[in-house]
Amino acid sequence: MTLSLHIDAARWRAHQEQVLHDVRGLVPVAKGNGYGFGLDLLAQESSRLGVDVIAVGIAQEVAAVRSGGWDGDVVVLNPWRPGDALATALLDDHRVITTVSRADDVDQIAEIAPGARVIVEILTSMRRHGILPDEASRLSLDGVNLEGWAIHLPATGSLEEALRLAHAPHAEAPFWLSHLSVDDYRSFAEDSPVPTRMRVGTRLWLGDKQAYRTTATVLDVHRVSRVTSLGYHQSKAPSDGFIVVVSGGTAHGVALAAPVPQRNARQRLITVAEGVLSATGQALSPFSLGGKKRPFAEPPHMHSSMLFVAGKSPLVKVGDEVDVTVRMTTTTPDEIVGL
Repeated sequence: MTLSLHIDAARWRAHQEQVLHDVRGLVPVAKGNGYGFGLDLLAQESSRLGVDVIAVGIAQEVAAVRSGGWDGDVVVLNPWRPGDALATALLDDHRVITTVSRADDVDQIAEIAPGARVIVEILTSMRRHGILPDEASRLSLDGVNLEGWAIHLPATGSLEEALRLAHAPHAEAPFWLSHLSVDDYRSFAEDSPVPTRMRVGTRLWLGDKQAYRTTATVLDVHRVSRVTSLGYHQSKAPSDGFIVVVSGGTAHGVALAAPVPQRNARQRLITVAEGVLSATGQALSPFSLGGKKRPFAEPPHMHSSMLFVAGKSPLVKVGDEVDVTVRMTTTTPDEIVGL
């Protein structure tokens, strides 16, 4: 029995087509776990869209998208660093475009791989990677093939910041942007004297949340009483009820989550409430039974999870499918249904 990702193929692809229509110069992003769909599938979908270039996160993902049938250009988003043997070897691949974020690295690439295709990243308010704007204006680009300037904005992308940074480079080359709204990107592109490209991942693959859903299968149901010991850690059932064993565990990314930004009082209260539930052994699972998320009976196992349902009915039987709320960027389903 499996953790399954169900896709409404027609609806999912219609959304992709709409993004392609709205975003001139679209660059699909296929990185990590492929946003839950897998890199090979996203490579196939990118080919279907007819784009000329896609972006991956790291050098190791180039082979993954090519094995999925992609034979066009590939941008590696993580900046090149000395000592990365594979990224260095790809400098000689004419279909790979390497991101560079330090002036010294531009000079070194020009020396070891003359003519390598590169995009130079400019530091934004993200404060992650990039050359300072004033440094970009003095950068020596002799020896490399400049494919463009990257402006990687925060999730709440600012058109004002993008326009300001676009004045920094001294060499004319395309701008490669991320995290602008469609309207802001269109405004940027209209004002730009050079071609523009827009990297899109989450919005392209996950933008229509009604086009896909994840389900688990009920594997076992056991009646328990308040005094019953259960699980690896032999904790006691909190009351009379049922243990429901479902497919889906840590191997799939179930219940794995990144820290939540604490930007407002509501988010802080949610974090506190979740901590209290965990401390009392009532951590809510992402599995819904009877229209309601049920608590874990204990932490999820590798391929299955044990849930607790209080009361006189388990609400489900062996073989039933139940909905699972997952974070797609950390989920690896066993199967994809609908394609």
